[in-house]
Amino acid sequence: MCGVGSVGDVAVDTVLLAAPRGFCAGVEMAIKALTWLVRAFEPPVYCYHEIVHNQLVVERFRELGVIFVDTIDEVPEGSPLMLSAHGSAPEVVAAAKANGGYVVDAVCPLVTKVHHEVRTRAGKGYQIVYVGHHGHEEAVGTMAVAPDAIHRVESTDEVDALPHFDQPVALLAQTTLSHRDWQDVLDRTQERFPELWTPGRSDLCFATTNRQAALSALAERSDAVVVIGSANSSNTRALESLARELGCERVFRVNSADELPDDLFGDVGVTAGASAPEELVADVIARLAPANGVEEVHITDEDEYFPPPRNLREMLAALDIAATLSLGGTLSDRPVVADREVLASDALAALS
Repeated sequence: MCGVGSVGDVAVDTVLLAAPRGFCAGVEMAIKALTWLVRAFEPPVYCYHEIVHNQLVVERFRELGVIFVDTIDEVPEGSPLMLSAHGSAPEVVAAAKANGGYVVDAVCPLVTKVHHEVRTRAGKGYQIVYVGHHGHEEAVGTMAVAPDAIHRVESTDEVDALPHFDQPVALLAQTTLSHRDWQDVLDRTQERFPELWTPGRSDLCFATTNRQAALSALAERSDAVVVIGSANSSNTRALESLARELGCERVFRVNSADELPDDLFGDVGVTAGASAPEELVADVIARLAPANGVEEVHITDEDEYFPPPRNLREMLAALDIAATLSLGGTLSDRPVVADREVLASDALAALS
């Protein structure tokens, strides 16, 4: 059904809403970590690269005094600094710590897993074929872990262009890739290197996989698909590409409801990339104003939780204790901040 409908009917009947969608556990952790850092320090607070790839989130933090930088050299000595969720090269982490300020590394644990796999395989003498997008922060940071042993590819043609290796070969991947992109390259790499090592569990982020599965479930029922997220978000672009691969002729990636076309009709599928806030989803649905309401297409529940980095948790606990005692309270009566129960969107909104 995707892309087919009555040309004369310009009213949206139903919004088919993907579940899960929007913020993943890694993005939740990174956004909350930066909100806690903003609360703990006077501005400016610095962040190496965008904390996540979403225009609205980045602009909100800019309004709060966060300065996003592309090199550690731009950070004044001694200033508080956060490293983004996409992961940073080892030399960047070292430079950040040497700068003398308070540093929080908000790298997603799933990216940390890939960094560990790269380090381990390279240490064992492997050549690593790494599937990742050119210039993407995650790919840049991962490749810097073992630059002499890693070879980035994006297509089967690039796999074919790889040299012959005398060493054993391992295959790893950027966490936010499309399953279909990954599978084609995996198959071709296994053909070229039959003894190929791959991790026991896929490097693809569970949130990326779940969002793609939810989109697949609603695509064939949709006259159009709206994907909410920024152009530099890899997992958002993967959702957009997947919708087209599934046969949807009308696919729209939007940053906000203002970018929606005026001629949508019938049943419209809506999803959001892993760095897109739920408030953008609500705005899109309000703009579409479906006559028959919203039907959630539910695939699975996500209950994964990544706590803030340990040094940030310890600092917040110390500040909380100091504030309690300064106000005449007692530690036994001190309420505990339950980070897991706080949504990133609510934490960010509370600062705005």
